Amino acid sequence: MRCALCPRNCGALRTETEGQGWCRVPSVPILARAALHHWEEPPISGTRGSGTIFFSGCPLDCVFCQNEKISRQDFGRAVTLDRLREICGELIAQGAHNLNFVSPTHYAHVLAALLEGWRPPVPVVFNTGGYDKTDTLRALEGKVDVYLPDLKYLDGETARRYSAASDYPETAQAAIREMVRQTGPCRFDHNGLLLSGTIIRHLIIPGQVTQAKAVMDWVAGEFPPGTVLFSLMSQYTPWGDLSACPELNRRLRSSEIHTAQTYMVNLGLNGFTQERTSAREEYTPPFDLTGV
Repeated sequence: MRCALCPRNCGALRTETEGQGWCRVPSVPILARAALHHWEEPPISGTRGSGTIFFSGCPLDCVFCQNEKISRQDFGRAVTLDRLREICGELIAQGAHNLNFVSPTHYAHVLAALLEGWRPPVPVVFNTGGYDKTDTLRALEGKVDVYLPDLKYLDGETARRYSAASDYPETAQAAIREMVRQTGPCRFDHNGLLLSGTIIRHLIIPGQVTQAKAVMDWVAGEFPPGTVLFSLMSQYTPWGDLSACPELNRRLRSSEIHTAQTYMVNLGLNGFTQERTSAREEYTPPFDLTGV
């Protein structure tokens, strides 16, 4: 395939064994882990866990990525579509509240094929960095129940410096609008688990509380109350080589977390916050081919 799935539009050749594009992965799915995960937002994790399936590769290049082993080092194992369907069944049998596909943007064609003619008995979650093409998302309409996008930045220069994507702000905004159009307002079951809807995530990063406020302002102004949920994350941990961005080589200050959380409350955004203690290893699961 000549790939045009993500906003990079690199048109790279992706065969069953080789990927020449920005994401570097072939056309067949490369998985790093498939297991129950208990550290998503409460209506996603529930009591039994979310059935997370981690794809390797990524259309972004975030300097602080905690999933570097799979996003930039391409760790993982190739599986067939049949095996991927088996993995989904195994997670459901373990009690997963949903099927949570993590970093699926560059494998949207695989999800479309997987879900064509097959409706899992649990919600399907598209867990993404937010750098998605609306055309690609439209091809998944009716197949995805819950969208879980990041909204990392609303400043192009910051997005260029930290994720090598100066067009990230407008691209992510358009993608999120499309996600909300597809899912509509959040719907829950009798246990408070999310059946359908969109949760917008934002990770506070050092020195960028103003960015967090801008993101929250946009969400509050774009969507009527009750339409989406907002997740303000405080799990930032310095990771990898940050020599080119030394300002990120520290943990969040308590004052940064408090300021952002207070702003969220004052805006009346409905959703979730994390405490500083969230910056723990549980939020970065071991990528060791578990369940693959």
